[in-house]
Amino acid sequence: MQRILIIESSPREAESASRRLTAKLRTRLRVLYPNAEITERDLAKDPLPHLDYRTVKAIFTRDQTEAESLQEALRLSDQVTEEVLSADLLVIASPMWNFGLPSSLKAWVDHIVRPGKTFRYTADGAEGLAREKKAILVLASGGVFTQGPWKSWDTEEPYLRLILGFIGITDVQTVRAQGMNIPGLSDQAIPDGEKSIESLVI
Repeated sequence: MQRILIIESSPREAESASRRLTAKLRTRLRVLYPNAEITERDLAKDPLPHLDYRTVKAIFTRDQTEAESLQEALRLSDQVTEEVLSADLLVIASPMWNFGLPSSLKAWVDHIVRPGKTFRYTADGAEGLAREKKAILVLASGGVFTQGPWKSWDTEEPYLRLILGFIGITDVQTVRAQGMNIPGLSDQAIPDGEKSIESLVI
């Protein structure tokens, strides 16, 4: 393990359950891989712009001359895409908002899912180009979504697994702090998540 990329998306700083779990995971990673380079991108403190006309045009244009004139529009997208491609392990930390992920994280997804960069189309369909990597999802939610009546309402983990699989990352594990807003469960949500970090196969 040489390079680790951590993506934070919660704006709640010290109050954030996902950030507390990421801190625990970061400590374990530093023990396991003391020489690894850890890159952190905080989407709450330094949000990426949502895709605009010029960026979308730059991503999909096939004309070389036009592509060169639009290169500046791709500067940030190229940077965050390269962070993913150069990482051996990707950690994505996110709260669940309204049964989904924050728009800042969705903007990051839109920048890194790039034809010709992280995936390509072949005669047999789409092929992920970010292969031989691992990912850990660090998710926090007010409700419980791994079982019970709200399980089908969880669009966050399935979506992130789908996106990662699409670009070639299929070795994905999940850590959760769930039930944060439920009396009787909230006090144990973060400790349970921290315990599950110790059982990760990294």
